[in-house]
Amino acid sequence: MHATKEERLAIGKRVHDGELTSHEASKEYDIPERTIRGWVAQYKETIGEKKPLKKNPNRVLSNERAAYENMSREELIDALILSKANELRAKKGYEVRGVGANKEFITSDEENSK
Repeated sequence: MHATKEERLAIGKRVHDGELTSHEASKEYDIPERTIRGWVAQYKETIGEKKPLKKNPNRVLSNERAAYENMSREELIDALILSKANELRAKKGYEVRGVGANKEFITSDEENSK
């Protein structure tokens, strides 16, 4: 089936509004479901419905970076050492809470953390 733009939008609207599922529309019009989903996306664009934002791992890193930008050189070195120590502890299967005499060693529930 070669559909005009109006037909594609009409089919996309029917699926979007819940009249049909993409599977049912695929069977009715003899068109792949993937194509139907594309037509639904086209319909959503015409009505101004925005796509959900994908999670961006770089956004998390940029938030972390802001915290480090305000630190002095000595604070950065201390944070790096603490980070490396926590990484090594995680590999061995425990973490440390508290400081000095109030340190508490917490083992993980798993036998092997790798």
